[in-house]
Amino acid sequence: MNVNESAENYLETILVLSKKLPVVRSVDIANELGFKKSSVSIAMKNLREQEHIVVSDAGFITLTESGRAIAEMIFERHELISGWLMRLGVSEETALEDACKIEHVLSPESFEAIKKYIMK
Repeated sequence: MNVNESAENYLETILVLSKKLPVVRSVDIANELGFKKSSVSIAMKNLREQEHIVVSDAGFITLTESGRAIAEMIFERHELISGWLMRLGVSEETALEDACKIEHVLSPESFEAIKKYIMK
C-alpha cells in the first residue's frame, strides 16, 4: 500500500463522499477539496491505473478493495487524532488541520501505540 499523501487524501475524500452521496463523481471531489476538475481528473487516472478505484462509463467512482483499505486507514487516523487533539483543548479547526498532516507521516507502529494509549 505504497501511495503518496495526495493519493491518500483523494481516497479518503472518495470514502467520505460515498457515505454522503448516492454516487461520487470527479466534480464532487473537486468541489469538496476546492481543486480544479482537471487536477482531479489526472489524480483519478493515476488512482485507476494503480487499481485503487474503478470509474464507470457514467463517471461514477468506486473504491476497490485496496483503495478502500487505504481510505479507511487514513480516515481512522484522521478521526482518532483530530478527536484526541480536541480533547486536549486544541481548537477544532487546528485539530482537523493538524490531523490531516499527521495522519500521512505517522508510522503504523506509532499510530497503534497512540491508539492503544488513547483507548485506555
